[in-house]
Amino acid sequence: MDELSTQGLFITFEGLDGSGKSTQLALCAQALTAQGYSVLTTRNPGGTAFGQELREILLHSKRPVFPLSELLLFIADRAQHMDEVVFPALAKGTVVLCDRHMDSTLAYQGYGRGLSIDTIRELNHIAIQGKQPDLTFLFDAEPAVLAQRVNHRGQADRMEGEKAAFHNKVRAGFLALAEQEPQRIQVFNALESPEALHPKVMQSLEAVLKALDSLKA
Repeated sequence: MDELSTQGLFITFEGLDGSGKSTQLALCAQALTAQGYSVLTTRNPGGTAFGQELREILLHSKRPVFPLSELLLFIADRAQHMDEVVFPALAKGTVVLCDRHMDSTLAYQGYGRGLSIDTIRELNHIAIQGKQPDLTFLFDAEPAVLAQRVNHRGQADRMEGEKAAFHNKVRAGFLALAEQEPQRIQVFNALESPEALHPKVMQSLEAVLKALDSLKA
């Protein structure tokens, strides 16, 4: 962990819509709270009041949103989120659990939309002020299967409603990122039951939690 987070942990949950990432985040938060950790759950986009306004535009706008505009709105949300939520929480020794973060922007706007990966990495770096997640959980499955889960939830938002080819590119992007950073990004089978996945997620957290505990000792 770098010096910005020596008192807390920053954990992100990634995957396509319908992958169960939000469920696993909630289960993880419950377990960590029960163990006595200070826990904050948040999300990108929408983890701040400003971000919630951006989220509404990004996911529900009835007007055309061009790929570059979309990217910059996500980056603006992330910059606000880091300053307003993540950094203050880490400084207090909190375990921050975030639903989506920088990897989603690389996967969706980079691999999915076809924007420059290098440009997105540079913009992400500026927004996060160099602070990457300490650990990232990626929940993966075939997009067509996950789309069936999304359809059961009701009307799809602007991103969920993209064509299958787009979601296939996004999935490939997530897996490419995991291959590039295997120590940070851990991949799980999203088709396993929440009850089966949860202990695996908690087991993966053990090493970073021990590191956090040793820093506080």
